[in-house]
Amino acid sequence: MGILFSSWLFWLFIFVLFVVTQVLKVLREYERGVIFRLGRLVGSRGPGLIILIPGIEKMVRVSLRTVAMDVPPQDVITKDNVSVKVNAVVYFRVIDSSKAIVEVEDYLYATSQLAQTTLRSILGQFELDQLLSDRETINEELQGILDKHTDPWGIKVSLVEVKHIDLPEEMKRALARQAEAERERRAKIIHADGEAQASQKLADAASILGKEPTAIQLRFLQTLVEVAAENNSTMIFPVPIDLIKPFLKDKK
Repeated sequence: MGILFSSWLFWLFIFVLFVVTQVLKVLREYERGVIFRLGRLVGSRGPGLIILIPGIEKMVRVSLRTVAMDVPPQDVITKDNVSVKVNAVVYFRVIDSSKAIVEVEDYLYATSQLAQTTLRSILGQFELDQLLSDRETINEELQGILDKHTDPWGIKVSLVEVKHIDLPEEMKRALARQAEAERERRAKIIHADGEAQASQKLADAASILGKEPTAIQLRFLQTLVEVAAENNSTMIFPVPIDLIKPFLKDKK
């Protein structure tokens, strides 16, 4: 009799434990429970302790945390017919847990597929130079399109970032040659600007010296001092014609 009573208590305990696990659910702060009553949506609950009617109500957990989804590398042909591989990362979160469960079968998979197709179609509208230099505009356009399409699913796309653009080797070499030619062009322009400025300064100096003959004498003497300061053993310098003009006049 005692053995039968103990066995009955054991099975009763198992039954009560099963009922409790089916009735009581605990949701974390970042979780929501989408409740279905006999197959009909009755709303979402949580966080905290949730009580379900056993056999009648079912719950599906949904996380509200931001998801960082990596978009695999996609083959993209740019507007100027250059084939590149591009990958990106998408940041999104569920803002309406009921829509995320009811409106789409698997919102994570659906968002991933939508991000891949959108990445290929949008980047194909830009030229290669725009892909390399105008990332911010491209990211904003991708984010706007994804957010518009996922809004009926209760999903908010907060950010899209193009991570890496893999170029063919021949295109890398062409870009390197282009960058080198651009640097040489800038160097030549800077050198020409320097020559133009130097010639202008020399013309200004000649104009000033031409107005004051004594300034030429002072400049000449200053040059002699500078040459003598270098400890040269031989010094050759021209004699200004103005120094011997008085003697020539007297001789005549």
